[in-house]
Amino acid sequence: MTIVLTIVHVIVCFFLVVVVLLQSGKAADLAGAFGGMGSQTAFGPRGSATVLSKATTIAAAVFMVTSLSLAILATRNASGSGSVLQRQKEPAKTAPATPAKKAPDAVTPQPIPLPPPPAQQPAPKK
Repeated sequence: MTIVLTIVHVIVCFFLVVVVLLQSGKAADLAGAFGGMGSQTAFGPRGSATVLSKATTIAAAVFMVTSLSLAILATRNASGSGSVLQRQKEPAKTAPATPAKKAPDAVTPQPIPLPPPPAQQPAPKK
């Protein structure tokens, strides 16, 4: 069912692109090029619906129906419900890192000895 619906959807997509590109704009005449609307109506001249505009409407409706149908089928066939974050695997629990043992031949640095503080001399007598 999904494959047939996908094929119909792709065909409708191509048909919709072709039909929209074949249509002329509302103001495609010479007056439209210079800003004139050709008529004093609010949204420009409105003629009768052509075959291309009817085909566009039908193709757009079929496109929306197939899009919604494919979306519904995709969610029904999903391997589980929930969000993407809920479906992620939990990271493996590991033990905390222990400090590395020093090699027996490693030389440990010795602290630098500080010079002794200066000796305090008694205050002179008066």
